[in-house]
Amino acid sequence: MKKLVLAALAVAMAGVSVPASADVMQDIKAKGVLTVGVKADYKPFGFRDPTGSIVGIEPDLAADIAKRLGVKLELVPVVASNRIEFLNQGKVDLLIATVSDKPERRKSVLAIDPQYYSDSVNILMTQKAKYTDWESLKGKTICATSGSFYNKEVEAKYGVTIKAFDGSEKPLFALKQGECIGYLYDQTFVQGKLLDDEWKSGFYMPLPGILETPWIMAVKTGEDGFAKFLSDTTVDWFKQGLVVDEEKKWGIQPTDYSKRMHEEKSKG
Repeated sequence: MKKLVLAALAVAMAGVSVPASADVMQDIKAKGVLTVGVKADYKPFGFRDPTGSIVGIEPDLAADIAKRLGVKLELVPVVASNRIEFLNQGKVDLLIATVSDKPERRKSVLAIDPQYYSDSVNILMTQKAKYTDWESLKGKTICATSGSFYNKEVEAKYGVTIKAFDGSEKPLFALKQGECIGYLYDQTFVQGKLLDDEWKSGFYMPLPGILETPWIMAVKTGEDGFAKFLSDTTVDWFKQGLVVDEEKKWGIQPTDYSKRMHEEKSKG
């Protein structure tokens, strides 16, 4: 008899719809905090000011999102090698951390379209290194950041030896120590470094940018409601010209992508 009752209950339960768990936006609003993974070593997109606070273009964009949600903002520093893991483990609700848009990354996270930024790849070089084209780098050692998608591509195409380190501070230190002739990284980062007194003397960016690649914000796969909100927010940023304004605020030249998207969305 007990077995019959249990079986009947199981059949009845099968027809009952279980309420869906709250999505991440509801969770964020309930706890009153948006947690965003950003860079803390990538001027001017995310870096520490003299007080130790993380500031820059991407923290400003994160602050705008938190304001729209009506919650406080918590910034979590991430690096290229751990940022996707932090998102999928729930350590952050959102990534705005110079994540280049690549098919393999879209398999592990939910990318936000349109992409909020686009950048090229370049090299910060010591002025002792007199090179004017990428082909002349064959056989040379270039410092780089672990996890950057373009490391293998540049190594294969131009015949360089990549010496990779975690984050951006270690390869910069290695460059100063003469372990390589330059630091391969995003062009906007190189521009940002050349704004600093520490780097503007003795270093330069002599090569043209290559491999222009958009950057994505990312949330966990399945968070479609949050993704829609972020997509609408990105479109609004372009309409307002916020991304261009942020570039100017932090001392870099607006990219063609930022200017083009502002023109396109402001007309729409």
